[in-house]
Amino acid sequence: MSPPLDKFEKIGKKVVHYPDTKVSVVSVKDWVRGLSEDPKQDFINYFTSLFPILGWITRYNLGWLTGDVIAGLTVGIVLVPQSMSYAQIATLPAEYGLYSSFVGVLIYCFFATSKDVSIGPVAVMSLTVSQIIEHVNNAHPDKWEGHQIATTVAFICGFIVLGIGLLRLGWIVEFIPAPAVSGFMTGSAINIVAGQVPGLMGITGFNTRGATYMVIINTLKGLPGTKLDAAFGLTGLTCLYLIRWICDYLGKRFPRRGRLFFFISVFRNAFVMVVLTIASWLYCRHHVVKGKYPIKILQNVPPGFQHVGQPEIDPELIGALGAEIPIATIILLLEHIAISKSFGRVNGYKINPNQELIAIGVTNTIGTVFGAYPATGSFSRSALKSKSGVRTPAAGLITAIVVIVALYGLTPAFFWIPTAGLSAVVIHAVADLVASPAQVYSYWRVSPVEFVIWLAAVLVTVFSSIENGIYTSIAASFALLVVRIARPRGHFLGKVTLRSEALEKQQHHESRDVYVPLQPPSGVLNPHVKVDPPAPGVVVYRFEESYLYPNSSLINSAIVDYVKEHTRRGKNMASVKLSDRPWNDPGPRRGASTDPVDDSHKPMLHAIVLDFSGVSHIDTTGVQALIDTRNEVERWTDRPVEFHFATILSPWIRRALVAGGFGTGAPASSLPREIAAVVPFRGGYGETPRTVPDPEAVIQEAPESRRAGSIESSRSDDTVAPLVPEDTPFFHFDLAEAVRAAESGLLRVSSRETQTDSTAKKLDD
Repeated sequence: MSPPLDKFEKIGKKVVHYPDTKVSVVSVKDWVRGLSEDPKQDFINYFTSLFPILGWITRYNLGWLTGDVIAGLTVGIVLVPQSMSYAQIATLPAEYGLYSSFVGVLIYCFFATSKDVSIGPVAVMSLTVSQIIEHVNNAHPDKWEGHQIATTVAFICGFIVLGIGLLRLGWIVEFIPAPAVSGFMTGSAINIVAGQVPGLMGITGFNTRGATYMVIINTLKGLPGTKLDAAFGLTGLTCLYLIRWICDYLGKRFPRRGRLFFFISVFRNAFVMVVLTIASWLYCRHHVVKGKYPIKILQNVPPGFQHVGQPEIDPELIGALGAEIPIATIILLLEHIAISKSFGRVNGYKINPNQELIAIGVTNTIGTVFGAYPATGSFSRSALKSKSGVRTPAAGLITAIVVIVALYGLTPAFFWIPTAGLSAVVIHAVADLVASPAQVYSYWRVSPVEFVIWLAAVLVTVFSSIENGIYTSIAASFALLVVRIARPRGHFLGKVTLRSEALEKQQHHESRDVYVPLQPPSGVLNPHVKVDPPAPGVVVYRFEESYLYPNSSLINSAIVDYVKEHTRRGKNMASVKLSDRPWNDPGPRRGASTDPVDDSHKPMLHAIVLDFSGVSHIDTTGVQALIDTRNEVERWTDRPVEFHFATILSPWIRRALVAGGFGTGAPASSLPREIAAVVPFRGGYGETPRTVPDPEAVIQEAPESRRAGSIESSRSDDTVAPLVPEDTPFFHFDLAEAVRAAESGLLRVSSRETQTDSTAKKLDD
């Protein structure tokens, strides 16, 4: 390097306070190098991972085909009546439910990482679509048809979810916990059931998609106006539950024929709809008055795909949908991921959330070409598919064939389907989404706070809307997460010596020390176990969260307050003139010979040991808080205080602590007093050097401490080497080593003070 450049480099290092001697820490180059060992292969793996079907299709066999055919046919028979029922909830013609069903089961199998999930119309998404259509029509009356609004929602939401999956941002779904999901699903199920009861009973004259409590009240008011539809609806609903109950009972009574009774139970939807349709045809064809039928029936369902083509995406419509897109997107991805994870756990495989988002994104985006409305994973059909013995996602192809047959061959029969029967199918399917008492009680047992979130989601959904219920559960969950980060648990630790009874009997006096809270939380440890505090002058502290800006000041206060309460002050303030005392620390009254608070019996602080086993991250504010802690306790003790760190999990934590002047054992005069200055204080007064001293010199200053608390390991060449780098002697492999190092330093200091006192006494004599 040329002299001018060398000079500029020295000036630059001086400006940024670059350390004269570097301590070995991880660098940004190490991080970049660790991102990918083979970028080309990672690029290839990324694109091949977009098509999971390539991983199993070459191994497809006849055994798998048998299971897939049975499961595909079974799901298809249930899907056809359900899809038309859900289209009614979405205030769309029945054929749009069949369009969504066909595209969902067909496209998903090429991108799926779950063999059990069945994609198609679902109740919660359908209700949301109906509310979006109502919102747009109220704001822009008669400007767009309902199916165009629904298709546009599918396109936008599908594109957003596809982008989230391609960018591998599926982890954002993890911010919504299971109780929150269960809460809004339960509330939504209650909302849907309440909205379908009027259709089941033939009650009309009010909005069945409003707040649940209002729908229930209006339904009760309308009971005297019940129509003949109730005969079909109540009969269908009763038969659905009766068949399921009988088959479940017989399956348990005769386990060998359990699979037979299972498939009989599966066909109950199709059986009930066929019977109700025949009854409707037999009755209605002779009771038509001026083109009106005595009960509400489905009537014309166009055969085939009537709306295939380029989707009509109106930019003005997109603007009108702006406020409704977030809630639709959340439901689309949240319900699907929750279902796919659930069946993955049950059946022993792991899904890829990012790939699942890609799957439903592609499904909904391509679905708009067929006129489909938003589709996502269905819990009831996925459970049915799993119980039917599905082997691979290819079962969706069989289900798609069933839907095609229904679209092209059965639409004339759909004319006579009573809508009350469709309401019965919806109620029967959706009622299972309501959380059981045992499930709700488990939330209370695990976390009462999360039970409150579940309850809030249910109540807000019932008394307001699904949208507000979801936002409430997400906001409450996020607030709980922030509180847990900002207010972590921390404990000052003491020692418990463990001994084995078996070894004691064999006269092997082996033992080990463990560190537990000095005041153990109730129910965690045996209350009769004695916890010994660490050596006088040593403080051991463990906190159970990352050391970040929301909680750093809390931890700082906890440590400083504990030190001031349990150790004595290094300087007797009675001997300090009043004018020299800090304004916020006046000490004893003027003229008093001693401090009014006698703390002479308390030990002098020597070392603080911090257990970092629960710390996965530390930020700049956290390092500054540690520096503040060091400054405050050293001001209190009027002497240097050692800071030992145990079980540092990340090289980046080590790097941050070294930048704050920790770990090397450098003298306090050379350590930075501020590393995160919002407004740097300039002018020279009060500034201290920020350079870290030579680590070799530091090691030479404290060899006894290092040896007393060191842990060594064997290398590949059978030599012995320390586990922790030697240039940071105050970073330790585990907590026991750190405490031993701190206590050995305390003994060394005490010995030195004793020698000093004896020398001074001899001189006085």
